[in-house]
Amino acid sequence: MECIYIPKISYREFSETIHSKVGEKRIPLNGSIEVTLRCNLRCLHCYCSYNSQKKELSYKDFCRIFDEIADMGCLWLLITGGEPLLREDFLKIYTYAKKKGFIITLFTNATLLTPSIVDYLKDYPPFAVEVTLYGITKSTYEKITRIPGSFNRCIEGIHLLLERKIPLRLKTVVMNLNKHELFKIKRFAENLGVEFRFDPLINPKLDGSKEPCKLRISPQEVIELDLMDKKRKEAWEEFCKKFPSPINSEWLYSCSAGRTSFHIDPYGDLSICIIARFYAYNLLKGTFKEGWETFIPEKILSLKKDNRYECNRCQLRDLCDRCPGWSQLEAGNPQEVVDYLCQIAHLRAKVFGFGRERKEVGKNEKERKEILLQTSDKRS
Repeated sequence: MECIYIPKISYREFSETIHSKVGEKRIPLNGSIEVTLRCNLRCLHCYCSYNSQKKELSYKDFCRIFDEIADMGCLWLLITGGEPLLREDFLKIYTYAKKKGFIITLFTNATLLTPSIVDYLKDYPPFAVEVTLYGITKSTYEKITRIPGSFNRCIEGIHLLLERKIPLRLKTVVMNLNKHELFKIKRFAENLGVEFRFDPLINPKLDGSKEPCKLRISPQEVIELDLMDKKRKEAWEEFCKKFPSPINSEWLYSCSAGRTSFHIDPYGDLSICIIARFYAYNLLKGTFKEGWETFIPEKILSLKKDNRYECNRCQLRDLCDRCPGWSQLEAGNPQEVVDYLCQIAHLRAKVFGFGRERKEVGKNEKERKEILLQTSDKRS
């Protein structure tokens, strides 16, 4: 009997093909699950709001939820926290998820990794482990985490993962406390031979506190980083070329949240994403199927935009990082402007040439830098 030839494709092609096929069918392909909101670090920018009065899901609860999301078609699963390794039963939870066949990414600060834990991950490898490195020096890192000794433990954890050849990605959140070390962190990752990315955007805490916002770099600095990082620069240039005008949709939530992705917190609350948790369906009182097929479409995806709000009429809305969840956290209304993100979007449009701003900018670096200088002068 002849063997069937199956052509080899890249992981990216595999992922894009699946998502393009199921987008309209509302299959929950991507899930993120917080197994705890507890953490051994005290990071200044953290959005989590830990409530010690709430009881976390048990191991059996997680097993049931994993069974249910697998039955509904979930393929990619992010396990995060808080710090997941603070749960004594973390490896049991992880193993059950692994045996269900999920493509698992694990977010950890790496400070609690031990040789035995990493040996276990080597035997049951995740798709990737992502570690946030807040600084390349002890002083910067611990100024952010506020825990003495955490820098050395993080670096040790990173090396443990590398020694066992666990798929590793490094990342950082850029803020005014570590911006001077960003490209040193990037170089450190490159020297280790691992992927690296950074995010310069900081949102309020889930309880509405805007304390983390004080750590933000300026909109001008965000765009400067876009220009200094080759991958980001090329990505924005390509985006502006492909999408010269916004995609029109009448729905308030028009992204993949609630359509192909979902989030579950440590207490069993199902929401459409990690930021937009204002409407939640508790999985201790019902099934994932009920939440996904009834609650989310009726309570969330049915909400429509109100064009009286500026953001819903803006021609730059596809270039902006604002979403209803972020607006609710920062402005108290899911359709309201987030000034910080609005400034970044307008500046990015001028620098990269997007929509009506396209005529204002050439392709050379000199013109782009002049735009940044002019904007900086106006705000100083």
